[in-house]
Amino acid sequence: METMFKTQDKREGKVAKAIEEQTSKLPSDVFLWASIGAMTAAAILQIARQKHMSLFIGQWAAPFLLFGLYNKLVKQRGHDSMDTE
Repeated sequence: METMFKTQDKREGKVAKAIEEQTSKLPSDVFLWASIGAMTAAAILQIARQKHMSLFIGQWAAPFLLFGLYNKLVKQRGHDSMDTE
C-alpha cells in the first residue's frame, strides 16, 4: 500500500532548525517543573482569591507540557533525516 505523504518533499525550515537546536539543549525536566510551578502558583492565587490571575496562570500548565513533549521529540528525532544542508 502506498503512503499518502511523500516525506522526501518535506524539509525543515531555517526557523524550525534554529528552534530545535536551542530547545534540544534544555533538559526535559525544565518543562515538567514549569508546569508544576504554574499549577502551584494557580492554586496559591485561587486560595488568595485572585480568581482571574489564577485561571490565567493555570492555563500555562498544558503548553509547558506540550513544549516538553516537543523537546523530547526533537532530542529523539532531530532534524529531518533527508536534509543535507
